[in-house]
Amino acid sequence: MHAGDVCAASVLELSAYAPVHAIIGNSDGPDVAAWGATETTELNLGGMRVGMIHDAGPKQGRLARLRRRFPEANLVIFGHSHIPLQAAEENFGIFNPGSPTDKRRQPHRTLGLLEIEDGQLTRADIVRLP
Repeated sequence: MHAGDVCAASVLELSAYAPVHAIIGNSDGPDVAAWGATETTELNLGGMRVGMIHDAGPKQGRLARLRRRFPEANLVIFGHSHIPLQAAEENFGIFNPGSPTDKRRQPHRTLGLLEIEDGQLTRADIVRLP
């Protein structure tokens, strides 16, 4: 899953090896849209409903706002800020994996690792890269 700012559609060639779901970020051009990336998406992954959007808006009220935007989702993955984040309330969570390539003001490059089993999120880790 890629939460936007792919920057080069060639990155999405990973789909030759495994399923890839990507959304368009503000740094993406028409080649990413031509690949098939959309502004938002909702997927059923392992029995769990997952939404994706690039820009989740301001930090204040984000959890409630994304719950309203994706009312059927149990988890929403977003990007844009490049700031790793996990937050949850009841049976709803949001997850920003950060960025493996452009850490911006963060101390480390990161990526996210999610495991879903039987419709439940069993693991949500932010992995620090060297």
